[in-house]
Amino acid sequence: MANETNKLEWPLWEVFIRSKAGLDHKHAGSLHAADAQMAIENARDVYTRRMEGISIWVVESKNIFASDPKEAESLYDPANDKIYRHPTFYNLPDEVKYM
Repeated sequence: MANETNKLEWPLWEVFIRSKAGLDHKHAGSLHAADAQMAIENARDVYTRRMEGISIWVVESKNIFASDPKEAESLYDPANDKIYRHPTFYNLPDEVKYM
């Protein structure tokens, strides 16, 4: 009975790991923790057991806002009329090999 009346739910955190070879952080999963420090420590224990990462980000899930994939066409439509944003608009010099 005491557990039901005093039940405290820890917030959900999203975990992002940057691998040793990677340049960006990738979403690794989610976990519950009381605060950011505990979330980082738990993420280290759960998602980097084999020393895969060199950096961990945690973000409380309630602070992540995302666009709706169903609205992608209207969201990105204004970019279609800006030809300078398309890479075909630029001529690269021969010295630039990998762009």
